[in-house]
Amino acid sequence: IHVYTQREVYGTVGSRVTLSCSFWSSEWISEDISITWHFQAEGSRDSISIFHYAKGQPYIDDVGSFKERMEWVGNPRRKDGSIVIHSLEPTDNGTFTCDVKNPP
Repeated sequence: IHVYTQREVYGTVGSRVTLSCSFWSSEWISEDISITWHFQAEGSRDSISIFHYAKGQPYIDDVGSFKERMEWVGNPRRKDGSIVIHSLEPTDNGTFTCDVKNPP
């Protein structure tokens, strides 16, 4: 599976930004496909999981700094795992990683 994201995304405090994640798989998209977004704050060594899609359902983290500011806009059938972050804050600066698994 190949996953594609934008190298850099810019947003203004208070606005919203779309974090695009598209993927290509040589296999058909299985029912067990999962998509996980991780965030590593600037200057931090640790990354945290902020969003997970599995078994056909999006699971948005209900704790943490992205609580109630994240929106699932992806569609795995269209090979899209994108999310939107609303009401950007300065602390949102960092590295976001999209991880797609298409078992088996």
